[in-house]
Amino acid sequence: MKGRIQLTGMQFRAYHGCLESERVNGGDFTVDFSCELDTSHAELSDDLADTLDYSRIYAIVEREMQIPSNLLEAVAGRIADAIREEFPWLDPFEVCVSKKNPPVGGLCEWARVTVRR
Repeated sequence: MKGRIQLTGMQFRAYHGCLESERVNGGDFTVDFSCELDTSHAELSDDLADTLDYSRIYAIVEREMQIPSNLLEAVAGRIADAIREEFPWLDPFEVCVSKKNPPVGGLCEWARVTVRR
């Protein structure tokens, strides 16, 4: 039985961007994670060992968000690769990195990049 696990709205202050001001002052970012997996064992056992430990996903995201990058694509890809390395059996999953008020020359609430593995 397939189920979906999501971690949404993980918030970070980070230093991603191509502009020097973004690298110096930082910005507000949100990361969302979503995966599909067989939840039948966890549904019956009520045991963390039978499912995905959310705290391990959060720890990966937190670690990768601390590494400055020019592009959201690089950040999202690096997070997804780190998740794939720790959880090679997890398939499929998505990582979405959102940057609040990106410097695009006008009003824009969010810039978002989603990668799928």
